[in-house]
Amino acid sequence: MWIVAFDQEEWGMLGSTALATELKASGQKLKLMVSLEMLAYTCETQNYPHPAMRAIYGDRGDFIAVVGNLGASGMLPGLASRMGKHVITKVLQVPDAGRSLPDVRLSDHSPFWDASYDAVMVTDTSFMRNPHYHQMSDTIDTLDLPFLAAVTKGLKAGLGVL
Repeated sequence: MWIVAFDQEEWGMLGSTALATELKASGQKLKLMVSLEMLAYTCETQNYPHPAMRAIYGDRGDFIAVVGNLGASGMLPGLASRMGKHVITKVLQVPDAGRSLPDVRLSDHSPFWDASYDAVMVTDTSFMRNPHYHQMSDTIDTLDLPFLAAVTKGLKAGLGVL
């Protein structure tokens, strides 16, 4: 298991693109890339990139989302089930590296999708629920720390068996 911190996401995911490209060029196998993207904000109302998603995922912003490409789909049910023992966990499987839903490509997992690796983004859905996203008001007192603790426990349970 590698734990990697990427930089320059907002400038075109330069760090994650460099690693995905290097791994692919060297023929490195990868079981699953997991991108942790905004994990601690909850709210009463959740927004979505597509209106039909509200019918599937609900109105409240009280869950953690696991967004994966089709290659990762075999791992998603078990991962979500184990995480779900600690935090409400909802899964979104996206075909074609998420190109039809560009909002799900806005993190460091997408260069791995583009390099044909299995990858997931674990997220509280960031700007789709958090009005403080990339604002000066994005401070620790706006976060739901018990929710973050539950997400952390869920990740430990979910990723510990992969």
